[in-house]
Amino acid sequence: MPTTLVKKIDRALIGFSQHHALQLARFAFFVVYFWFGILKVLAVSPASPLVDALLAVTMPWITTTTFNVLFGLFEMAIGTLFLFHKCDRVTLPVFVAHIAMTMLPLFLLPRLIWTAPFVPTLEGQYILKNLVLVALAAAIVSRMKKIDA
Repeated sequence: MPTTLVKKIDRALIGFSQHHALQLARFAFFVVYFWFGILKVLAVSPASPLVDALLAVTMPWITTTTFNVLFGLFEMAIGTLFLFHKCDRVTLPVFVAHIAMTMLPLFLLPRLIWTAPFVPTLEGQYILKNLVLVALAAAIVSRMKKIDA
């Protein structure tokens, strides 16, 4: 049997989470997307070699500098949009498009992503962590109001 203190802590944590989870999720999206985006804009992102390699395979006519700045601004915009729940119907499809783009190296650049079957490189781990973002986005979607028919 849990003690009274454990029950109080349990209720407090659950109550706090029920009240603040969506705001925390939105802030987490903002921090991750804005931070990673600004690193690309400032040309200091550790992901740049991976982005550059993917760009060479998918859109070789765009310079890496131009693409990294534009992609960084795109990520910063996604992060900012996540702060505003009224933008969800715009933000979430853009987020899905971004996730699809960032998953491409798993298939198009396997030598940079896997050291062996089911053994990702650091870059591979960086990409696979996006599954957590997808789950977090699903939590946000689950709380959206349905459009009336």
